[in-house]
Amino acid sequence: MPEEIVKVLTFEIERDGDSAVVKCHGRFVAGTTEELYQEVKHLLPQLKLVVIDLQDLTYVDSMGLGALVRLYSTAKQTGCEFKLLHLGKQLRNVLKMTNLLSVFGQAEDHGINIA
Repeated sequence: MPEEIVKVLTFEIERDGDSAVVKCHGRFVAGTTEELYQEVKHLLPQLKLVVIDLQDLTYVDSMGLGALVRLYSTAKQTGCEFKLLHLGKQLRNVLKMTNLLSVFGQAEDHGINIA
């Protein structure tokens, strides 16, 4: 049987004034989280809003979830609003099981739409 090709995490950061959208693609798993965390962490003091767009994310493990929690915490410390957009079924279930769904503000709930 051929091995399944595992798509690693890639992301783009689109800044617009004092806000940014981080579009994630692939798998947010152990070994892929630190680069995204560091890139976004350095932007937080300069921004008022960060939206993490997860539409093209296929899987999140505990390390990925931990990175989102760390970013959320750092954003709050710097006075930056932190939102998640396009939660997939798997991540939504993980957030529900860990009682974090209500903690993370979802951008759709605040009228933020990314085309």
